[in-house]
Amino acid sequence: MHDCCDGFNFAVFSRHAERVELLIFEDPADQHPLWALDLDPAQHRTGDIWHALAEGVRWGQAYAYRVHGPLAPEAGHRFDADARLLDPYARAVAGRGGAGVPPGDGRCLLLRSRFDWQGTQRPRTLWSDTVIYESHVRGLTVHPSSASRHPGTFLGVIDRIPYLRELGVTAIELMPVQAFHRGDAGRHNYWGYDTLAFFAPEPAYAAHAAPGSVIDEFKTLVRELHRNGLEVILDVVFNHTAEGDERGPLFSFRGLDNAIYYLLGADRRRYENFSGCGNTLNCSHPVVRDFIIDCLRYWAAEMQVDGFRFDLASILGRDREGRLMADAPLLERIAEDPILRDVKLIAEAWDAGGAYQVGHFPGVRWAEWNGRFRDDVRRFWRGDAGMTGAFASRLCGSADLYQHSGKAPLNSVNFVTCHDGFTLNDLVTYARKHNEANGEGNRDGADENFSMNHGVEGPTTDAPIDAGRLRQIKNLVATLLLARGVPMLLGGDEFRRSQAGNNNPWCQDNALSWYDWRLVEENGEVLRFVRGLIALRQRHPCLRNDAFYRAEELDWFGPQGHAPDWDGPTRAFGCRVRECAEPGMLCLLFNASDRPADFHLPDAPWRLEADTGQAPPGDICAPDDLRPLPDRQRYALAAGSLAVLSHL
Repeated sequence: MHDCCDGFNFAVFSRHAERVELLIFEDPADQHPLWALDLDPAQHRTGDIWHALAEGVRWGQAYAYRVHGPLAPEAGHRFDADARLLDPYARAVAGRGGAGVPPGDGRCLLLRSRFDWQGTQRPRTLWSDTVIYESHVRGLTVHPSSASRHPGTFLGVIDRIPYLRELGVTAIELMPVQAFHRGDAGRHNYWGYDTLAFFAPEPAYAAHAAPGSVIDEFKTLVRELHRNGLEVILDVVFNHTAEGDERGPLFSFRGLDNAIYYLLGADRRRYENFSGCGNTLNCSHPVVRDFIIDCLRYWAAEMQVDGFRFDLASILGRDREGRLMADAPLLERIAEDPILRDVKLIAEAWDAGGAYQVGHFPGVRWAEWNGRFRDDVRRFWRGDAGMTGAFASRLCGSADLYQHSGKAPLNSVNFVTCHDGFTLNDLVTYARKHNEANGEGNRDGADENFSMNHGVEGPTTDAPIDAGRLRQIKNLVATLLLARGVPMLLGGDEFRRSQAGNNNPWCQDNALSWYDWRLVEENGEVLRFVRGLIALRQRHPCLRNDAFYRAEELDWFGPQGHAPDWDGPTRAFGCRVRECAEPGMLCLLFNASDRPADFHLPDAPWRLEADTGQAPPGDICAPDDLRPLPDRQRYALAAGSLAVLSHL
């Protein structure tokens, strides 16, 4: 739909429809349309596009489609002439608060959106300087402790911009903000991975009820992030829709042309389910590919977002038989599209159908969530045997995964935790998941988390146990920020946010998922440490270089100067790193064993920058406080800790 001088031009795709009606509503809340226009195929159909120029339509009104066609599931057709369908290209949808969009009774809003960007420009942060903060729009500020003026909304995120800047991150990655289905009365979809309108911002994230507020408020958020040098990356879900399987609700695509939009099985009544959510979008079909490209262009050009993280991105590379393609047309189109050339592209390089393409995702433009980094780093610090070599590879940018295909460390988005799984605090507090509150008998969520509880399952008042957990949190965060690649922090990890051991709180729109900002003061030591490590990363270009380490830049050694035991039981080693942009060196020391390690230091003298085994404030040193080590030749590193030394 778009407006022109004579009225509004409405257009919708359907190849197999027999009849299409355009419904116009005076008010979005009206149950009955003001009028209905029956689109005559002779006048209002060009190819597979049904269209009409409608006069007398005004901004602020709503519209929907009623599509007639065969109800023949055995042939892949599921038309329902009683349903009022959303336009896949709708810029806004009716429904706010707890109401949402009712299945089969959608309303698309006709909204004018003129916005003053006030001359702000995209930060265009280099990948090498990028530090990502993954967060949820509602969860970030809805807790009363946030003291936000607009809690749980796009405008509420603006209240946290000073905090994000002080933390040192350069981009916020928002979990889905496109309008999504919030589920039935039984379980509320909090995360948002059930998209029903891909062009429309989620109306529940608007602070004001006026129609169209949500678009202006989202743009205001982007503008203010850019004004403060922060990028915004959207988590987008093009692998499936909110319509689920053959028993699911009807919103749009199924009623417009089910056989085109979805991958169907050999039994055309059933859906292929590579997403684990009931259906799979037919991303190999040209119509669907065009739709996805148009959507990305809209968010990049009109909404000014800086990048996209693609949920279960391997699905975008499957053909119409569900097979993975070596050179998937959609992935290449996204990477080469002229409008999208400057945006960041991040793939979750796997899906629920068995694909795991970490290190092998097609195209050099795509960065990837590096699940191998997460698992290997967790296992090394947990004390698993034989992980030293794998840990060192992750520390150096995962050349074993990316170098063979001409990629660089910046193709690896490194993370230890993300929304899907334990928080960092829970990773060191629980040995097993505790998802009973989700109502699935604790069967949901990953079973293998490579976590440990340090002797007690859950919170404890035992000071030595909590000290061990705190040290492990610092080890994991420090490893993330010392490794080459692009680091991503899970929001709230910097002040020990907990989900009480729930590693899949997709349906927990409550204090279990919300950010309790009182923890900032309670766990200020961790927050100070994270800030300090981000600043340390910015001070040392060798940690951020966009190329893999060369052999002459690294020297590996064990505590006594011998070669490290890469595959054996010893879990203590050091690495001397030569700075790439200026004279100087770093010395990184790691000790994941249960006993202290006395390191012989090469090329003395050194000064301490960080040590997770020391009590604060000695664990992280401000630049003005750096002092030479008392012993120029040796450094004693406590069990289960790491240290960063810089050369004088």
